[in-house]
Amino acid sequence: MIDMEEKKKKVVVAYSGGLDTSFTVMYLAKEKGCEVYAACADTGGFSPAQLKDNEQRALQLGAKEYVTLDVTKEYYDKSLRYMVYGNVLRNGTYPVSVSSERIFQAIAIARYAKQIGADAIAHGSTGAGNDQVRFDMTFLVMAPGIEIITLTRDMALTRQFEVDYLNAHGFKADFAKLKYSYNVGLWGTSICGGEILDSRQGLPESAYLKQVTESEPRTIEIGFEKGEICSVDGEVFHDKVAAIQKVESIAAPYGIGRDMHVGDTIIGIKGRVGFEAAAPMLIMAAHKFLEKFTLSKWQQYWKDQVANWYGMFLHESQYLEPVMRDIEAMLESSQRNVNGKVTMKLMPHCFETVGVDSPDDLVKTKFGEYGEMQKGWTSEDAKGFIKVSSTAMRVYYAAHKEEGEKLEKEL
Repeated sequence: MIDMEEKKKKVVVAYSGGLDTSFTVMYLAKEKGCEVYAACADTGGFSPAQLKDNEQRALQLGAKEYVTLDVTKEYYDKSLRYMVYGNVLRNGTYPVSVSSERIFQAIAIARYAKQIGADAIAHGSTGAGNDQVRFDMTFLVMAPGIEIITLTRDMALTRQFEVDYLNAHGFKADFAKLKYSYNVGLWGTSICGGEILDSRQGLPESAYLKQVTESEPRTIEIGFEKGEICSVDGEVFHDKVAAIQKVESIAAPYGIGRDMHVGDTIIGIKGRVGFEAAAPMLIMAAHKFLEKFTLSKWQQYWKDQVANWYGMFLHESQYLEPVMRDIEAMLESSQRNVNGKVTMKLMPHCFETVGVDSPDDLVKTKFGEYGEMQKGWTSEDAKGFIKVSSTAMRVYYAAHKEEGEKLEKEL
């Protein structure tokens, strides 16, 4: 059990409105006599109506105060734009949505706790998932000396125990376990439970929050300036969050961005999650396509290497590791010539890249047209280049004739 002092302890609860955090608010207020401040850190996943409901619910549960911490813009500025620069997909599949959100939610909660002079921070994570690591590690670094309380984890609480406790104390909200659990944010929606628990099955159409309502193909034009989204179908956006939401509104009705991710959790077990992320998948596909036209061969190669580490570190709760700022600097530098508009064709459940219009297009060059005509070198130059390039292999097989003869027979 949690050892509380006699005086009222000021506790900030990282409050989502779900069962675990609702129980935490009530239990700390009623059983431990704490002065509870419910703080909901929003990274683009709550509607105004949901936030209003969160406030009413938190106060009914016994919170002294409720606050919404809107960190959506900060989340974009300090994380999402770098994930676009790096075309970050964990295991080549998942847009690292929940992983990155949790870090910025935790940072916002820690900042608020210090601002009001809190004695402790509480969150509702269990002992079997990634989020306990993300919240605890961030609090330990950003709010050193502030106690961390995790009732669900430390008391090994069951869902039924929490529901019964809330009902017994007059809070009758329906927390019946649904078939699926969802985490909605600016960078996509994750889906857990149901058929996902059986490795042999996938998700049915009904599991997705956004249904397919569009059937006719259409094109979309996404503009980028120094690697950042700046326009959608000719409409200029200075607010990058609004630009992402615009792409989502266009692409989600096609069922674009759905997939299943299987990966290794921070604590070492395997995890499986379904997701729908129309805007992230479309924006990154368009961005990557534009980079193929505007970056050099080695820019693309080395950017991919560090971007893979960036996504992995985000997942592993290493956002505050200093090397992340170094990686971000490299990613941002690589985007100086990633400018132009990308046309994509949308169809139900899929999309195609169509074309690029960029002032920095390296395909358009006076040196030659691929597969057509060379203009920057002569045929003799080409022959010499090819011969020199083959030197290392010719030297090797001249020194190892038996291998050359064996190779000839095998081929």
